[in-house]
Amino acid sequence: MKEPQSRAGVPPAQRALQREQSVAPCPALEIPVAILAGGLATRLRPVTEKIPKSLVPVAGRPFLAHQLEMLQARGIRRVVLCIGFLGEMIQREFGHEAHGIKLDYSFDSPRQSEATAGGGKLLGTGGAIKRALSLLGTEFFVLYGDSYLPIEYAPVAESFHRSGKPGLMTVYRNEGKYDTSNVVFRDGEIVVYDKKAKLPEMRHIDYGLSLFKASVFNAYAAGQVFDLAEVMGKLVQARQLAGYEVPERFYEMGSPAGLAELEELLKPKPVE
Repeated sequence: MKEPQSRAGVPPAQRALQREQSVAPCPALEIPVAILAGGLATRLRPVTEKIPKSLVPVAGRPFLAHQLEMLQARGIRRVVLCIGFLGEMIQREFGHEAHGIKLDYSFDSPRQSEATAGGGKLLGTGGAIKRALSLLGTEFFVLYGDSYLPIEYAPVAESFHRSGKPGLMTVYRNEGKYDTSNVVFRDGEIVVYDKKAKLPEMRHIDYGLSLFKASVFNAYAAGQVFDLAEVMGKLVQARQLAGYEVPERFYEMGSPAGLAELEELLKPKPVE
């Protein structure tokens, strides 16, 4: 699906990439980012039978390299990678610092050998965050391991702090275009979040970037299997999930179609 273009014929996301190459980096943000990169990536098989999704080549380089460069340009200086199946390959490839970002690792399943043998227990997206809390501190962004989100992160953090709420979800006015809209967003708050119900008032979609205070996860036991969708649902019920509407569409490489689209966005462009 094509992205709307400006009058100059350049998609907004491509303009954002051009700006990154021509301006000074953003001031450093103190808030770390947790990247959820422990899934099995079944939609990208057979490629992901031997390498984790974060190492799948996009425009000639591992996808994680693009993610880290994008985050560094937006002021992020520390990332915690929540990894699982084949996660040691990511550790070996990127080490503890890459692209100007300090990297820490938290394993979802105990180790690659267990996961390969089917003995590792996947904790779900929420359980993976719970396990990584000691590395993340009191507040943190959460980003999915297959998402490429070319927005400014500092305004999201500022909105989170102004809200006074323990969680924030970024949303995009999708109108069912890129995927099924699943959010009712009103007056800076997430009013409804449901991936199964299709309500006519759902105009927005979960963009893929969120912010949390660590205290949100106190109700869950160590080793408990749960997903972030459950955490967000409970915050919505308590009216404690802030919302932030972003202007740029999202990109993902978790499906063959999404991977092809992102390849087109990130491949080097000829110099005019």
